[in-house]
Amino acid sequence: MTGRVFRLHSTLELPLEDVETYFDTNPNLPPEIEDVDITRRNNTLIIKAVSTDDNLSKYTPTAQLKASVTETRVYEEEPPRAGGPQWVQDEEEEIPSELVEFACFKGDRETVLQNSALQYPMFLVLRDLAMETEKGNLTAITEEGGSLTATRIVEGEERPATVEVVESPRQNKQENSGVNWRDNKFIS
Repeated sequence: MTGRVFRLHSTLELPLEDVETYFDTNPNLPPEIEDVDITRRNNTLIIKAVSTDDNLSKYTPTAQLKASVTETRVYEEEPPRAGGPQWVQDEEEEIPSELVEFACFKGDRETVLQNSALQYPMFLVLRDLAMETEKGNLTAITEEGGSLTATRIVEGEERPATVEVVESPRQNKQENSGVNWRDNKFIS
């Protein structure tokens, strides 16, 4: 399988425990990826592809997904109060909550999906992971087998997406605007 990732933007957030469980349960990895190495350095999570190809040099960096790890307080819903008006409160009840670590795959292609060896198969892993999220979006333009594909996943649900090729309106404006530094009489 060969393919390329041209554009990628992600705002995915998953509980870190869910990410670890996803990879522990042996997901269906693309044939080019034998396994993944998961490393955590301070507040950064790195999920690196391990190639099935023995011809790939051990010094060639394979594609990796990079996420920042943040702690977020998650509150349970407030229980309904029985009887009496709401403005009468004998005692302020604390809403139960817990600190949960989230893996945040946020940014563009170079931020979230790094290195070019096995980049497209690792994108497929990210796409499958995006289907497990409840918060965030993943949009991408990829190429496989000579055709462009648009991907859009919003909060774990695949949505329609299209690729539109347009002429850049900036091409004509750049010629007439700005300072021509090469032929500027004030610079000697």
